[in-house]
Amino acid sequence: MNFKLLLIILISFTLNQLSTGQQETYTVTKAPFSSKKYDEFCPVYYKNGIVFSTNRQSGSLTNYSSSQDRGQVKINYIDTTGKVAWRKSGLFSKSLKTHFNDGPVTFSSRGDTIYYSRNLQVDGNYRQLSTLRNKLGIFRAVLEGEKWTKIHEMGFNNEWYNITMPCLSPDGKRLYFASDRPDGYGGADIYYSQWRNGYWEDPVNLGPLVNTKGNESYPFINNAGEFFFSSDGHEGLGGKDIFVTKQQGTGWYPPVRLDAPVNSEFDDFGIITHANKNEGYFSSNRGKTIDIFRFNSDLLQVWLSEPQKENQYCFTISDTGSIQIDTLRLRYKWDFGDDSKVYGTNVRHCFPGPGRYSINLDITDRRTGNLFFRKLTYDIEIVDNDQPFISSPDYAIIGEAVEFDGLKSYCPGYNVTGYFWNFGDGTTEYGERVNHTFGESGEYNVRLGLTLKSQTTVDVVKRAVTKKVIVFRSEQDRASYIAGRPVVRQNLTDIRHFENVKVNGLYSAETDFSREAVFQVVLLSSRAKTNLYSTFFRNVPAKYTVKELFDAEAGTWSYIVDEQMNLMATYPAYNEMVASGHSDARVRIFILKDPAEKELYILEKNNSLLTDTYFDANNSLTTRAYIMLDQVVMLMNKYPGIGLEIGVHTDNQGVSSNNLSLSQSRAQVIVNYMINRGISSKRLTAKGYGGNRPIASNTYPTDRRLNRRIDFTIFNK
Repeated sequence: MNFKLLLIILISFTLNQLSTGQQETYTVTKAPFSSKKYDEFCPVYYKNGIVFSTNRQSGSLTNYSSSQDRGQVKINYIDTTGKVAWRKSGLFSKSLKTHFNDGPVTFSSRGDTIYYSRNLQVDGNYRQLSTLRNKLGIFRAVLEGEKWTKIHEMGFNNEWYNITMPCLSPDGKRLYFASDRPDGYGGADIYYSQWRNGYWEDPVNLGPLVNTKGNESYPFINNAGEFFFSSDGHEGLGGKDIFVTKQQGTGWYPPVRLDAPVNSEFDDFGIITHANKNEGYFSSNRGKTIDIFRFNSDLLQVWLSEPQKENQYCFTISDTGSIQIDTLRLRYKWDFGDDSKVYGTNVRHCFPGPGRYSINLDITDRRTGNLFFRKLTYDIEIVDNDQPFISSPDYAIIGEAVEFDGLKSYCPGYNVTGYFWNFGDGTTEYGERVNHTFGESGEYNVRLGLTLKSQTTVDVVKRAVTKKVIVFRSEQDRASYIAGRPVVRQNLTDIRHFENVKVNGLYSAETDFSREAVFQVVLLSSRAKTNLYSTFFRNVPAKYTVKELFDAEAGTWSYIVDEQMNLMATYPAYNEMVASGHSDARVRIFILKDPAEKELYILEKNNSLLTDTYFDANNSLTTRAYIMLDQVVMLMNKYPGIGLEIGVHTDNQGVSSNNLSLSQSRAQVIVNYMINRGISSKRLTAKGYGGNRPIASNTYPTDRRLNRRIDFTIFNK
């Protein structure tokens, strides 16, 4: 393949575009190692110098031909540490040299592996091999001593299309290249192959955001992840232009064209640049030959930016679920861990800023203000969005000095090494805090770019955001605009759904309630055991029995006076405990662990325990009662070590002594039935409570019906 054909593959795909004026942000000079007569292009950093591709022969100039066949491309090297001149460059490696085209190249980060482009066939008859069928492919070699050895071609090379211009990512796990494969979007597209499980995978096209119907080639990526390429398909200044993009998730940022004079009306391609330096090299045919040019800039080059996200400190928090309360007696109280408390089921709260907060949703007694039940607990951390951040007014006036502050930028894991401001009016500035005056009214996209250095590695990253600032002619114009803005109600979401909120711990009684759990009125919880005959329990009304529970997992002792399946059913007992002097009494949800208790819970949940359905007008058991009690008998037969108290309750209608007698006789009827079914009387206790322990108010018929109930309580014999 002759040099003319190679240039067609490498740079000749052009698309004339309308030129646009650009502020010159770069200084461009021709590299001293570029000659006046030969072509030099595609520079690559290597050790103390530059490796590049050229049609310069390793001998004298007499081999140079000015005809269209300008000679084969070879790989050259020049040490750039001293005074550089093109005559000091020479052949990079004899072991990589062929009779055909060699280069461009790319190296591993340690410089001991090279990937380079060359013709697939290099041995045999020169005339026969110098055909269009002898495509370009990518080859690999490793450095052993001072010689490149173990040359082999990549497995995805193909004799039907060209694969060339390799570029290895800084971590060595992705190899980018250009190819005119038929599955692309245009003439030449950029692909990559991923190193995984010990081999290079099949090529993947970078997609339509990078590749176009035109030609994309000359990929290069620096250690900040900035990905450069040349294209004649994206809108440019003419010929091939150099663009930059960056991977964003599984896709890419929209490519940005570099300013003039790096880009020009000619073909500009093959760029290299350090992430932490505003300089580099690129190739261009803007002269009589293709040459390598050096560029530098006094401005920090941060090309890619995203709209700034506002840090969210205000949230709606709501209570949802199936645990219901009587809001006439109780109310929801939110404690946000920042010395603020708000009442209500759905509330809005603004935190003072980033930090860790413990949020509690408590159900409190309206009358006393005491805690009744803790329903929800969040342990959260609010963080600023991971981004550079512009602190500034949204509005300004012509001639007014506006302060722009970048100190609230939050980029965890990195130290900020530089701040760069572009005010969108053609002016720029450096510094963490700057003042700027706008000379004309309008909307300006102010950009803050940061250079960042990793706190754990040598990685350098560039990031940028933009913020819109509106500039008015006068204070009156600004005030009129602000007053006329429509009020936009922010559609806030539950706090757990915001990306800048990390939920480190979450307790919800709703989760426990979905299991076999009961609500218990607790007088005391302590790591120390308390004597049941101590003075602490002296004021407990006689109708309540204090039950002692030990939680081996938590190592705590708890003292319970009531247990119900419904939260509000515990309120009367709780209220009595507070009235008797136990102001620290509260209700908790308790997950049943004992198998017998869990099975009894399911029986009670699936069957009505109202005396209206268990007894007829003659105080005899109903058919429905027999069905339920037979299941209880089966349970006691399954667990012979348990005993059972049958407690019967009435409402408050009528004479209390009569109600007490009625409830006792009904409890005994149930016990007698279970004895007749084979359960020992020693395992059964009949207890009539009358109307002494209601679970509802007795105000309405529906409440009184709830109070006419039966309780089954397991005790160990």
